[in-house]
This record gives sequence, C-alpha cells and structure tokens, in this order.
Amino acid sequence: MVGIAGTIVPVLPGPFLVAGAVALWGIVTGGSWGWGIAAFAVVLVAAATGLKYLIPARWMREGGVPSMVLTVGGLAGIVGFFVIPIVGLILGFVAGVFVAELVRVKTLQKAWPTTWTAMKAAGLSMLIDLASVLLVTAAWVGVVLAHD
Repeated sequence: MVGIAGTIVPVLPGPFLVAGAVALWGIVTGGSWGWGIAAFAVVLVAAATGLKYLIPARWMREGGVPSMVLTVGGLAGIVGFFVIPIVGLILGFVAGVFVAELVRVKTLQKAWPTTWTAMKAAGLSMLIDLASVLLVTAAWVGVVLAHD
C-alpha cells in the first residue's frame, strides 16, 4: 500500500518499493511461483521505469517542447519538492516549464500550449508508473490467493 501511495503522491519511490516487496516475498516464499512473481515484478517495473521517461519525452519533443524548457522545469520541480512537500515536485515542474516557455516565446498564448503538453506528458509518466504498480500488485495478490 505504501508503494502504491508513493506512486500516486511522489514522495517515495513507489514502483521500487512494490517491486522490492514482491521480490522479497518471492525470495522468502521460494518455489517456482515465488521466484516467478519476483522476476515478473522486477522486470515489469524496470520496463515501466524506462518507458515512463521515453514515451513522455518523445511526446514532448513532438509537441515542440525544447530541451532547455524541460531542464528548467526539472530543476524547478526539484526546488519545488523541497519548498512545498509532496506536491511541490509537480507544481515546480509545471511552473518552471511555463516560466521558461514564457521567457522564450514572450506571450502567454504561445507559452500555454507547450506547458499543457508538458503537463500531459508528466501525467502520462505517472500513469505508466501506476499501471506497472497495479499490475504487479494484482499479479502478487492472484498468486497469494491461488496458493494459500
């Protein structure tokens, strides 16, 4: 549950907590089901971690979000994380992208579409994480219920 919550509210590394917990359970339980679900959890979370960066980054490039704007957004997100706990990462990222884009294009009307694209990409990244965590959890619950 902590891992799922950490995925929704980015305070803790949710996917890694879920994969680690399921892998530890699989190792302790042993047997083909235990090892199988442990391997599934680690592989799925690793794949999702790669995809959560690749897919949104491609989406933002195709949406015309420059790398410099993303860098400023990322740095602002890090600052935001420490200034406003829990939601500061997201708010800082969005604000950083908006301000950087506003400085670059000089008008609100031109800055907003890029910011909106970055917001949708950030949301997609969170959904990819959440999907992987829910799949791993569902698979683990299925194995536990089937073999108890």
